[in-house]
Amino acid sequence: MKTSSFTQSITGFGLGLALVATTANADDTGVLYTTDNASAGNHVLVITRTGGAMGVTGTYATGGLGLGKANGLGSQGSVLLSPDSHWLLVCNAGSGEISVFETLAGGKLQLTDKVGSGGGQPLSLTLSGSLLYVLNAAANGSNDNVTAFHFGCGNLTMLPGSSRSLSAASTTPTQVSFSRDGDALVVTEKITGLIDAWLLGHDGMAMDYQMFMSVGTWPFGFAVGRGNRLFISEAAAGAVNGSSVSSYELSDSGGLAVISGKVPTEQTAACWLVLTCDGRYVYTANAGSASISGFRVQAHGSLELLNNSGLPAKTGMHPADMAFSHDGDELFSLNNGDGTISAFGIKSDGSLEPKSGLSGLPTTAAGLAAW
Repeated sequence: MKTSSFTQSITGFGLGLALVATTANADDTGVLYTTDNASAGNHVLVITRTGGAMGVTGTYATGGLGLGKANGLGSQGSVLLSPDSHWLLVCNAGSGEISVFETLAGGKLQLTDKVGSGGGQPLSLTLSGSLLYVLNAAANGSNDNVTAFHFGCGNLTMLPGSSRSLSAASTTPTQVSFSRDGDALVVTEKITGLIDAWLLGHDGMAMDYQMFMSVGTWPFGFAVGRGNRLFISEAAAGAVNGSSVSSYELSDSGGLAVISGKVPTEQTAACWLVLTCDGRYVYTANAGSASISGFRVQAHGSLELLNNSGLPAKTGMHPADMAFSHDGDELFSLNNGDGTISAFGIKSDGSLEPKSGLSGLPTTAAGLAAW
């Protein structure tokens, strides 16, 4: 273990970025991606980790516009890294577009495509093989929707007739994701409290639309685990210490059955949720409590809070999107309330150990992907 203490400033794209590192591990390397979500022009910010220290090493214009709103987009999955980490896909919510970048050596990016998203405000992306779905919050009075694209060689082609409306024109949708087997599509609608599900045909088209009422108020972020189990955070309209997490099983017919209903986080506004690669632990970023709650996933998919307070770790203000390192040993949260990233090592019992983070990011930042 190598230890260092220093402060570094990085400029060159209108940001003063302060980096404070206290503990560095030579094996602790990787790249994180987020966006500044700027209304004058959206950019991807590349954050490299070397020996445990974080620093912004590049900024790349998406060719589109962000919303420029404080605290980001209020969605999960607006920045997506392909499973082979060779492609980065980004939502431009302000201009209704998706940008595609090729990831190059040294954390560099090259823009390869930009296309209309099929709706007013793209907020979330999900990829299965060569099939991409985008979740759009319509800005023109029509219903919120999901739209499909074929993805290949760094280019996106919209599938004609693939757009499917959500339950209403303004549902405040938060996330879209494929099921684990890729045979179904799931969306959370925050304001309506609905969970939408479609089965997918061999051509990738969504069909057999079903709607389910969430057992908790304001379903937000979610992850899909083994056996097509869904783990969904519930923000509870920001009620103090009122948020929760529920688990469901998604059937082959697209139905949902509750496994654990409304398990309390003991925190406020649990919005973003991630599941470890081994399926053992679920973490929620609690925007109102500046914290992360952890849950143990039992063999049959039920949930158990890791400790009585549900508070394995404190973060910066308004933790938003979260991402794991490529080896699954670290967890990162983008805190766009104060423009920081918090980093944690994941212990064998699921508890989180604070590590060196980053400050100086814009409070409009949205989305987080990591390798």
